[in-house]
Amino acid sequence: MRLYNTLYKDFEDLFVGYSAVAIILTTCLGAAAAMVILMNGHDFMQMFQLFLVLVGAMIYLVSVLAQMKPRFVFNSLILSLVLSSILLLINVWMRY
Repeated sequence: MRLYNTLYKDFEDLFVGYSAVAIILTTCLGAAAAMVILMNGHDFMQMFQLFLVLVGAMIYLVSVLAQMKPRFVFNSLILSLVLSSILLLINVWMRY
């Protein structure tokens, strides 16, 4: 919890700069996850995983564009990064 509070405080202090950098990070990680998911096929399960990655990324992007409170933006960033990372790792493991 201390790590979360430290990261949040730093994010809140430099909200605009970190939001711009995090948009690039979220987009790149989400694109990589989408590519690997689609490399495993086009079944319902892959489409559902793709949906989850896209929803996670869109929640973050919309929260930045809507200028929501920094805590919500930070939490949606963490959600997006964790979701994309988990699905990316699962699909890389399934692929190879």
